[in-house]
Amino acid sequence: MDEKVAPLDAPGSKAAPVSGPHKIDGGSAAWLTTFGGFLIMFCVFGYASAFGVFQDFYTRNSVASASNISWIGSVQLFLMIATSLPAGRLVDKGYFRPLVAVGSVMYTFCLFMLSLANTKDFYQLFLAQGVGMGLFGGCLYLPAVSIQARHWKKRRALAMGIVFSGSSIGGLVFPIMLNQLLHHSTLGFQWTVRATAFLVLGLIIIANFCMTTGPPLNVPSAAATYTKLSIYKDKPYLAITFGSMLFNGGLYFPYFYIQLYAILHGVDSNFAFYELAIVNASSTIGRILPNFVADKSGPLNNYIPACLGSTVLLFALFGITSDASLIVFAILYGFFTGAVIALVAPVVATMAAHPAEIGYRMGTTFFFMSFGTLLGTPIDGVLLGSQFHWWKAIVFSGVLMASGTLLISAARFPVVKRKGSQKV
Repeated sequence: MDEKVAPLDAPGSKAAPVSGPHKIDGGSAAWLTTFGGFLIMFCVFGYASAFGVFQDFYTRNSVASASNISWIGSVQLFLMIATSLPAGRLVDKGYFRPLVAVGSVMYTFCLFMLSLANTKDFYQLFLAQGVGMGLFGGCLYLPAVSIQARHWKKRRALAMGIVFSGSSIGGLVFPIMLNQLLHHSTLGFQWTVRATAFLVLGLIIIANFCMTTGPPLNVPSAAATYTKLSIYKDKPYLAITFGSMLFNGGLYFPYFYIQLYAILHGVDSNFAFYELAIVNASSTIGRILPNFVADKSGPLNNYIPACLGSTVLLFALFGITSDASLIVFAILYGFFTGAVIALVAPVVATMAAHPAEIGYRMGTTFFFMSFGTLLGTPIDGVLLGSQFHWWKAIVFSGVLMASGTLLISAARFPVVKRKGSQKV
């Protein structure tokens, strides 16, 4: 259906005169925005998904303890996701363009700064990769996802799934690229990171030209205030938010440690280098297929089984030590966790009373989820210790994921009652 909408000319502007048609659920603007979001996720979340390579490299080069090193990756993810709260509000107020522009420039700058860091100085790596890339990656992450709601309605979950698949494709490309350049070339750390930075720079420039803001969502200020207050009284929404926070506390354990886990369990290092890439490759299918089904059966109905499957697989890690079993684990865990990561946004979007509150709801949910991401993997590192007691970290992460799954599942009943439909 074609709708006439006003252009989003300036931040916070009121509805302007109609300038032309804007096609919802299709059209070049919608598909280009989805492609731009895909590229952003490739460069930002895809790079963060490759942290397992850095975890292995820093640990085996004695930069710091495994626990301290994991703080770099967890702080990066924490800031990337926590920044979603202010970023969501800025997008809702019309600051999409300047926010993405600043994030693009500074994120790329921090990646080049990482290439100049001394790998023996922990604080340099922490500031460039943990703080800088995390903070400015957050200026790109949520805007690339939430802006899809302006272009899509019936196929919103699928569009968001395609955007999130960018992170898994990036999580496939970057680990292979980093491992090959670090361990099978003479480039060294600095030029390896620099090579990835040039790739990121080119793709982010393309993404900025592809994405458009879509129609403005003008809401009376009283209604906007009501939506901000009402989400904190929405018990099912809060249950899903805090359940997702707990789940996130355990989800990234394999993403950070699977390469190190494989090597220390006697797997050939040349094969182990591809473990993280396999997880992210299967995650691509997990981020698209369940979201396609979610448009027909409801995102929450797909989110819960994805959480349950991920939890079962993490506990299955107890019996996994051989090459073949690690491949099977990587494929299945990547698929189920990919679905979990991609379905959060559509679940939250369907709970919004008005499109104008989608950015704020997503930002709030991602903000609380970031605390699980921040604390989970460093605690895993402490539990592993210098002797690498894997069972402690597996139990800790598994219990967090199981608790989150129960809380999310409990929220389904009031949501079904509210909507008067099983399709939730």
